[in-house]
Amino acid sequence: MLSKQLFMTIVLFCSCLSVAWAEQASLDHMVAEALSHNPELAAAQARWEQFKYKVPQANSLDDPMLSFSFSNYPTDTYSSDETPMTGNELRLAQKFPYPGKLAAREDLAKEKAAWYKAVYLDGRYQLARKVKEAWYRLYFQDRAIAVVERNLALTDQVIRLTETRYEVGEGLQQDVLKAQVSRSKLLDKLIQLKQQRVSALADLNTQLNRATTTPVSPPEELDWVEVDLSLEGLQEAAESQRPIYNAYRSLAKRFQAERRVAELNYRPDFTFWAGYRFRDDDLPDQGTDFVSAGVSFNLPIYQAKRDAAVAEAQAGLRTAQRQFEDFRSKVHFKIHDAFSRMQQKQEQAQLYREGLVPQAAQAFNAAMSAYQVGKVEFLTLLDALMKLYNYEIDYYRYQSEYLRSVASLEAEAGVALIGAELPGAGLDEQR
Repeated sequence: MLSKQLFMTIVLFCSCLSVAWAEQASLDHMVAEALSHNPELAAAQARWEQFKYKVPQANSLDDPMLSFSFSNYPTDTYSSDETPMTGNELRLAQKFPYPGKLAAREDLAKEKAAWYKAVYLDGRYQLARKVKEAWYRLYFQDRAIAVVERNLALTDQVIRLTETRYEVGEGLQQDVLKAQVSRSKLLDKLIQLKQQRVSALADLNTQLNRATTTPVSPPEELDWVEVDLSLEGLQEAAESQRPIYNAYRSLAKRFQAERRVAELNYRPDFTFWAGYRFRDDDLPDQGTDFVSAGVSFNLPIYQAKRDAAVAEAQAGLRTAQRQFEDFRSKVHFKIHDAFSRMQQKQEQAQLYREGLVPQAAQAFNAAMSAYQVGKVEFLTLLDALMKLYNYEIDYYRYQSEYLRSVASLEAEAGVALIGAELPGAGLDEQR
């Protein structure tokens, strides 16, 4: 009975290491759901749209001014036909910024909107990373719980075996007690894992904007997928693919546009106006109407504030350039760090999958057979069982950490390494 169960355990562990397309599609579906329903991402999109609508406002003229006035009425009679100066005037005025100002303001508004668009697009990659990391943590919790429950079943059989050997005088009571202590430790671990699963599930559902207790069932086994890009390739991909790079480029262009606006403010704006005065017909000159036209402009004589505006924009440009360099260095480091962790976890997981776990299973099987005939001590059997348990747990932990490192690389480099591209990839056009 025990050998058959152990055989099925080894077969399950060593051969069921592929995931169906439907299971990967399930993760891709969750990512798509998060992109559609996550409120934080929706707020980032709304913020981008808010600034996008500022662009046509920045490129528009001020509204024309229409005025109507009653001019030169005598204060003693307020009559319109006593003096030739009396009349009613209708005036229309339009302000025109100095040539180039509207275009510069439009460029400034576009660059502000481009920053928030890139932040929103980059947020999509970061949200996908959070969903995948939560999914892979949940996967580990489920696999670890299954390993513990399977080892509890094996421990129960060991306990029955030690009790039988003790009853017939071939074993020791302390062997029974040690086996029971081991079972209690496994139960304690099972309680911890189930609590951790509740937290992982709540985290995943939060990213999906669901109720935190909504059931989610990751597959029993995940496919082993290797990343086929070099460290240098991922770092280069980040500079061309990750949207936040364009955000920092837009930030520099924003301050360049701001400087152009500040420089153009040394030039005056013009206001053109035209008026028509209506006069009373009973005046001595028969109330001939008058027309008038003119132009006015501001005098930009206060240079200090304009000099300060240009200097402010120039300082902002230097700040943006330094921020971009700092950001690039940090992204390269994060990619390097995630890539190193991915390689480490990949090697460890493969070592456990192909070596330690099968070897530990064989060692336990041999120890069980030897203990049944009294050729090894109980401690040897218990040690073999605990090693098998620990190695299985470690394998799933390393597999989960490997996949989470891949998810981090995807977010940092702005590329899809496992699964489908993010839905709505066409949004990645930066204008």
